[in-house]
Amino acid sequence: MQFAQRLLSTRGGTIALSVMAGILAAAILVTYLHRYRASVRDAGVPVTILTAKSLIEKGTSGEVIATEALYQVSSTPKGQVANGAITDPSTLKGRVAVADIYPGEQLTASKLSTGASSSLANEITADQRAVTLPIDAAHGMIGKISDGDHVDIYGGFNVRPIRRDGTPVAGGVDRPVVKLLEEDVLVLDVPAPGSKETGKAQMTVRVSDQAAAKLAFASDNGILWAVLRPRANAAPTSPDIVTLETVLFGVPPAAVVRSLGGRP
Repeated sequence: MQFAQRLLSTRGGTIALSVMAGILAAAILVTYLHRYRASVRDAGVPVTILTAKSLIEKGTSGEVIATEALYQVSSTPKGQVANGAITDPSTLKGRVAVADIYPGEQLTASKLSTGASSSLANEITADQRAVTLPIDAAHGMIGKISDGDHVDIYGGFNVRPIRRDGTPVAGGVDRPVVKLLEEDVLVLDVPAPGSKETGKAQMTVRVSDQAAAKLAFASDNGILWAVLRPRANAAPTSPDIVTLETVLFGVPPAAVVRSLGGRP
């Protein structure tokens, strides 16, 4: 402090301090400009993020967003990237939209929460439907089939021969028929062994909207079977009907279909 006072007491000292202050101010200004220019350059660096391709409704799961390609990869300047922006599609798994996300809007952690949703609506999309089938424990393999398994669903009916116009033949005799209704169906929910729901034997599966109506009719007017498929390398399932004639006498399924008035 005394040194500064001695300098200021002389003209030369005052000039020296002024020069030093100017140099320090210039150095601070140069440093500031350098950092500012660097930040401007960084803000313009393109960053890859995910944005909504179409409207993503509240409650939509990350899995649906990914499988239905509801997002697109976009390149955005770093300075315009929102906080928590999602950059990796693999991180969509396990997330759920907590608000509507509009086309072009950035996908962010705040809009896509990691809180899992138990709604079955997150497991279906487009023309897919979830339908619960009342099926007994033996026919549905309850206790042996788990959520996420794939099954073939067969229907068993008593069929009466029909005329060409679709009306039953007078005096016709009902004949038992088993037919594949849906192949490779995903099981969404099935009662766990020992649970209170096991006795009801209700299996919820994912099918198309048309198949849902077909299975609903079959469950009310026939017997349903759920047959477990292998997890890998499953061969195609035969669509042929099975009757007493095909089992015991080797009659071709097409011949049996014709005898019932159907078109093979």
